Amino acid sequence: MKSLLLWGLLSLPFFLSAQTATLEVEVHDVSSSEGDILVALYTEEETFLKFEHVYRTQGAPASEGMTRVVIADLPLGHYALAIFHDENGNEELDTNFIGIPKEPLGFSNAKLKT
Repeated sequence: MKSLLLWGLLSLPFFLSAQTATLEVEVHDVSSSEGDILVALYTEEETFLKFEHVYRTQGAPASEGMTRVVIADLPLGHYALAIFHDENGNEELDTNFIGIPKEPLGFSNAKLKT
């Protein structure tokens, strides 16, 4: 199984505009430029990592080494993140027959305040 090569290193430069912000997520140790890096934002602790409860998603083409994903016009609030490298570009986290991810992923362990 692949090791978890992604760590959503959050450099939190927020550019405030009225009551919204821009969140820049830097994902380091991206293993290849194949596919996309996808970020899912969650607003509720109880529904974290449940796909049907994703607040907003954003992606960027993968770039070996480091990929930056920019999420603009984000209302001020608390968020948790799930990030994965969609290596084959099918916009899904591929798993094996027992549900273990086959693509690198990472996620926050706490809510973030913007």
